[in-house]
Amino acid sequence: MPRTLSELTFDDTFVRTLPGEVPPPALARRSRDVPHAAWAAVDPTPVPAPRLLAYSPEAAALLGLEGTPDPGEAAAVLSGNRRLPGMRPYAARYGGHQFGHWAGQLGDGRAITLGEVVGAGGPGTRGGQRWEVQLKGAGPTAFSRRSDGRAVLRSSLREFLCSEAMFHLGVPTTRALALVDTGEPVVRDMFYDGHPRAEPGAIVTRLAPTFVRLGHFEILAERGEHTLGRTLAGWLLTHHFPELGTVCTDDALVGLFETTVARTARMVSDWMHVGFVHGVMNTDNLSVLGITIDYGPYGFTDVYDPDFTPNTTDFQSRRYRYGHQPAVAHWNLYRFAMALAPLITDPARLEPGLSAFVTHFEDHWRARMARRLGLTLDWTDPGDAALVKDLLALLTAVETDPAIFFRRLIDATATPAGRSGDAERVRLFDPAYYDPSARPADDGDVRARLQGFLDRHRARFDDPRETTPADVRRAGMRAASPAVLPRNYLAQEAIDAAERGDLQPLERLLDVCRRPYEDPADARYTARRPEWARDKAGCSALSCSS
Repeated sequence: MPRTLSELTFDDTFVRTLPGEVPPPALARRSRDVPHAAWAAVDPTPVPAPRLLAYSPEAAALLGLEGTPDPGEAAAVLSGNRRLPGMRPYAARYGGHQFGHWAGQLGDGRAITLGEVVGAGGPGTRGGQRWEVQLKGAGPTAFSRRSDGRAVLRSSLREFLCSEAMFHLGVPTTRALALVDTGEPVVRDMFYDGHPRAEPGAIVTRLAPTFVRLGHFEILAERGEHTLGRTLAGWLLTHHFPELGTVCTDDALVGLFETTVARTARMVSDWMHVGFVHGVMNTDNLSVLGITIDYGPYGFTDVYDPDFTPNTTDFQSRRYRYGHQPAVAHWNLYRFAMALAPLITDPARLEPGLSAFVTHFEDHWRARMARRLGLTLDWTDPGDAALVKDLLALLTAVETDPAIFFRRLIDATATPAGRSGDAERVRLFDPAYYDPSARPADDGDVRARLQGFLDRHRARFDDPRETTPADVRRAGMRAASPAVLPRNYLAQEAIDAAERGDLQPLERLLDVCRRPYEDPADARYTARRPEWARDKAGCSALSCSS
């Protein structure tokens, strides 16, 4: 069992199996086209004064690491300054559709994979699972275009925080092992408005079984590199979908596609229920494994609004808005099918799998909604269907915090019925409403609509059709509706403090995010967004700048 990073055993199946480019050192970090290759060799660019800022013991356990890391060793290795035996660093080549338009070769312009580690497993994983270890912000690669390949502290901290928070929320995701300060500034124009400034640089260490995305196959299909496409598919089957077979047959490719569709549908359903908005759902930002990848201008719905997008780049079209995420995922999977089509004798065999996306999504979404309501819903029953429809309409009637609303609904089911009980149940929801004049205690229309919904929900909750004890169903409601989310304003407070050298706010936020379905002792982590954060940069809106 390895005890330190230096004792980890690195493998390189991706590099050994797939063709790549090994350029001379003078060319390695220069932006260029890289045809007929799945990767381009490149070493991380050294940084002057790396310092470990944060570390995830839960992610470290996946690699078999235990205990507290040596800060100096961790900073050196996870900044890219120290190369360990077995590492063969590279940047991956892929393409993608960005905001609905083909963008050509993209590739990892600042994320460098160090290698693969066979880990010890962990919750939700198989023992002996391979983990790709990747440094984001490690310097320029062949795919950097006009970028410097670096990342700033604010975006790196947000990715570190949200990766681990999403895991504890139960959402399929990449993981974050560490956050390292590089000791050098990075100049960024946060909102692309002509006001660049120097910000602290940082590198986040990401883990995933693989970082292969839909865009890996798109670039190969677009360039007619079908032999490489089959080799890549074969590698994926062997190492990540062995249950489908390790030979790249039509049956195996169809199975690969159908599995990706089903996993993606479930992932996006989970996003919707925890109120997560990815912000930039390009095809190059969707994993073939159906795990959340690339945390950029993401956000959580402090206010239930299907049109909410945290990404300022997307404000005009709102293509990647909260309520449109299932449709975008479906469209992206269609592009994935088009990329796989040249590898299959009869591409029409992909059509049923693509069509099944809607069913997969609805099944998972409905099952979790039923748990959140504490009910065994019959979606063919007009009364049950209307109850959910009216709930969603109620949430949009005025500015409502959905996380607080659903947690208060649990308490409402335990409040005695009767006139005094009815008034008490309505008052329970006051903390979920932003505008005091629109809270049920003050606004007759909202109060009447909420009271009507609560009456119908209570009658359905007490219906003889519900054979599971009420306390068991309430426990299920708590396990399906998080109390704690890594809200943008909480993350921004941690960023502001970290830039001043204070890491305690990040540590406290990480700690409560480890138990998101429990009410923490500090009520501020379950409160609605404060008014000062409504329009503050980093709290209400972000950009792709990092």
